[in-house]
Amino acid sequence: MKDFKLNERLEKGGIDFGSHGICRVLLKNNSHFLWFILVPEIDSSITEIHQLSDAQYNSINHTTRFIAEFLSKKFTPEKINTGNIGNVVKQMHIHVIGRTSNDPAWPGVVWSCAEKLAYSEDHIAEIKSLYEEYSGKGEL
Repeated sequence: MKDFKLNERLEKGGIDFGSHGICRVLLKNNSHFLWFILVPEIDSSITEIHQLSDAQYNSINHTTRFIAEFLSKKFTPEKINTGNIGNVVKQMHIHVIGRTSNDPAWPGVVWSCAEKLAYSEDHIAEIKSLYEEYSGKGEL
């Protein structure tokens, strides 16, 4: 979308993996969790799921499922949490988080975890390579 501007907080805390469908795909820069944030590149006045057109809704759901399946197949988390909250950042975004019983927030919510550990450049490159490989296969 021509007028799309990524929220500063999302941009600052995420590593850009490009776009999938109509969503910008960000890896949250906290290596304690496999945490992706999907930001639909849509009009900023649309903040709620019921405001989406059918085509937008379908594209976002396809991308959400794609990312969840990527996490499942490449990292085998015990649980995949998905959420569209937006109380702090109003711009529509969807969290897709691979959880394991040894992550520092388990079994609680990731938002309550004060522990943060930025990814190393090598770790980012490894995840990005797996993502690009998976995306290139057109799986799902």
